[in-house]
Amino acid sequence: MEKLMAILKDINPNLNYETETRLIDGGLLDSFSILSLIPELEDAFGIEITPVDLVPVNFNSAQAMWNMITRLQED
Repeated sequence: MEKLMAILKDINPNLNYETETRLIDGGLLDSFSILSLIPELEDAFGIEITPVDLVPVNFNSAQAMWNMITRLQED
């Protein structure tokens, strides 16, 4: 989770990723941010994020992203 938080802080250091639960729904992360984030996550965690995974519920919070990452690592 530490590595994820570091990646997120690089994308936008002004957000509180530890408490925010509406990153997408609240417009705090836009499509450009997500497009920047995907290859970072794939490289850092050895996963492949497919179009099926590109839904707001997977990106609305750091915890949701972490859940997606751990699920994809298990697949």
